[in-house]
Amino acid sequence: MTTGLPGLTRVDHIGFTVPDLEEARTFLVEVLGCEYMYTLGPYRHDDDWMSEHLGVHPRAVMRELHFFRCGGQAVFEVFEYSAPEQDMTVPRNSDVGGHHIALYVDDMDTAVEYLKGQGVTVMGDPTASRGPSEGQRWVYFLAPWGMQFELVSYPNGKAFDRQAEVFAPKPPVGG
Repeated sequence: MTTGLPGLTRVDHIGFTVPDLEEARTFLVEVLGCEYMYTLGPYRHDDDWMSEHLGVHPRAVMRELHFFRCGGQAVFEVFEYSAPEQDMTVPRNSDVGGHHIALYVDDMDTAVEYLKGQGVTVMGDPTASRGPSEGQRWVYFLAPWGMQFELVSYPNGKAFDRQAEVFAPKPPVGG
């Protein structure tokens, strides 16, 4: 018996809301190097469509949404809303709904120096992981609107990857 969501094969995109799409576009394209793909919107409805389908206030207006491809793989769907009773507080990781986006880099030290040179707030020095993630280094940094991103690097793999290789079944010889 299969468990889980039938047909699930991958993450398609990650969506997040920002206070200013132009600021986000500048950061994602000019600092992170993401590729701008296209724009949709604006969207607004006079009925309950926004609430029913998106879980936002029924009078919310989605100014636009922009799509970006980052690292040749991840797609970010970035929204800018205006809505009655809109909360502009960026959630911390410890808050319900808190989140971050982790980006893999080959050279942690070079990437950190680059971000600092771009005026990006880097939160502390890179940390070396232990346990199953041993072999990985990571550090958080902030987008201009306060959203947390993370750099991760494990050029020699993580401990759990190396262990999986040791215990992987060997193909039959002379098959």
